[in-house]
Amino acid sequence: MRIALISDTHGFMDNEILEHCQDADEIWHAGDMGAKSVMTMLETLKKPVIAVSGNVDNHALQLEYPEDQRFSKEGVTVWMRHIVGHPKRYRPEILEMLRDPEQRPKLLICGHSHILEIARDAFGVLYINPGAVGHHGTHQKRTMVRFSLESGSIKNVEAIDFGTRGRQVKS
Repeated sequence: MRIALISDTHGFMDNEILEHCQDADEIWHAGDMGAKSVMTMLETLKKPVIAVSGNVDNHALQLEYPEDQRFSKEGVTVWMRHIVGHPKRYRPEILEMLRDPEQRPKLLICGHSHILEIARDAFGVLYINPGAVGHHGTHQKRTMVRFSLESGSIKNVEAIDFGTRGRQVKS
């Protein structure tokens, strides 16, 4: 199963992002959609979309998309939440859950920092923050991540760099 992972669109979506989601089996959005139109554009790809709301998402988006998504795909347990902190400094409530082997996922997905990072933490959990594909924020580069889930493993992880934030893009 191929996953396209994005975050922090902040109301921005273009054909370049959609093209990189085209070959995915599912699209995951780790929060801060910024506008329903982002989700509407993703839905045009006719693929399942799993998303969580973020701190900039309005009340309507928060009602439609939960703060947390916990699920299992291809034998991989996944926890997706917009704000979790960083593997060396998780938020206290995240750290508490990760300390409990019963609640600990194999894959922890987040957004918020706008910084692309893929790391294995002290618990053995793979932490993925795809960075931000939108233009709003302090990030320098627009990024996303694609990977595969297969027989309980996370494989073929690749970061996609869309270039400098704020540059003109083709629509």
